[in-house]
Amino acid sequence: MPDSQAAQTQQVIAILTTFSLVAGIISLALVIFSILIYWKIFSKAGYNGAMSLLMLVPIANLVVICILAFGEWPIYQELNQLRAQVMNRGQSYPQPPQYPQQPQYPQGPRY
Repeated sequence: MPDSQAAQTQQVIAILTTFSLVAGIISLALVIFSILIYWKIFSKAGYNGAMSLLMLVPIANLVVICILAFGEWPIYQELNQLRAQVMNRGQSYPQPPQYPQQPQYPQGPRY
């Protein structure tokens, strides 16, 4: 009886060890995947992608999400500067109209 009980105990330990190993690998893969996702989000917003590592810190992740949600992104700041440059350039040089003044299609029916 003690041998069968020891064998069952070893089987349970082996099953739990395998389950823990698989769960650990899946958890690690999910953490790495979430870091890659946040890295891409921060990069597209104009921030440094390494800010995604702050998502692993418990209180800092809330602060970073608030910065993303309520702050002005650097990419939009750059876009506004470029738009202002274009507007300033457009005021100093009047541009000709882009469309022809006279219509290019026939005015009356042709038979």
